[in-house]
Amino acid sequence: MDRIKPYLKAMRINQWTKNAFIFAPLIFDGKLTHFPSFLRILIGTIIFSVLYSGIYVFNDIVDIEADRLHPRKKNRPIASGTISIKNARIFSIALIASALLCGGFLQSEFLLILVLVLFINIIYTFFLKRIPIIDVIAIGVLFLLRLVAGVVLITVKMFSPWLYLVTFMLSLYLGFGKRRSELAALTGNSSQTRPVLNGYSLELLDQLITIVSSVTIMAYSLYTFSGPTLPGNNFMMITIPIVIYGIFRYHYLIQIKHAGGAPEEVLLRDRPLQATILIYLLAVCIGLYLY
Repeated sequence: MDRIKPYLKAMRINQWTKNAFIFAPLIFDGKLTHFPSFLRILIGTIIFSVLYSGIYVFNDIVDIEADRLHPRKKNRPIASGTISIKNARIFSIALIASALLCGGFLQSEFLLILVLVLFINIIYTFFLKRIPIIDVIAIGVLFLLRLVAGVVLITVKMFSPWLYLVTFMLSLYLGFGKRRSELAALTGNSSQTRPVLNGYSLELLDQLITIVSSVTIMAYSLYTFSGPTLPGNNFMMITIPIVIYGIFRYHYLIQIKHAGGAPEEVLLRDRPLQATILIYLLAVCIGLYLY
């Protein structure tokens, strides 16, 4: 078991929460109770997560020197030497190949999305992550592809295009929030640990965060007004204050608590944010399935 733990840690299973976006088409198209669709989405999410674990291992190999200079990343299995580079390469290839193979069996369109995600991540690792603003936009595109993956896995009839914009803008919000947290925490050492931070300032990031959070709220509000999933009523408008509080809460954690360096960790630790998400999901289920 002790030999397995470093490999599980290298997979960053805690970051699999990001892939929950694949479930969005299932929920907002009114198919949450349709078991065949639910099963396909669940399997697709697991495959997507395994692919990303392989990508994480690959990134850790490429970034090993920078990670060793980082106050937190230096403890990762590859950076610390717990897993050798040779074994890490084999592990990464095995995870990525397994995901692509299973994705091909599940659905050809889904496989194409997996390949596209892999390609963008490779380009991001070697080039895009060094270009300010483009680095976060690339992350936003990858989140958007999670949503597209969910759409192609099931037959959607009422999924609103507004949710594509909401997802993209929300991912930009999280991305810029992460950059702000990293910049605040790595003052004086940012050029070695994450060079792209030299192209940002706290003032610029605060402005970008304000812009994308505002557009996110507006886009979501427009969805509740006109989204095709609405069952002939305006019940979903009730969820707008919940979404606003969730965004404001995360902004509070970034600005006051200096969190946000790892959004998935914030989600797993902050009780008010967890409660907000649960209340939101409950309200959505009532609005789309019961009201």
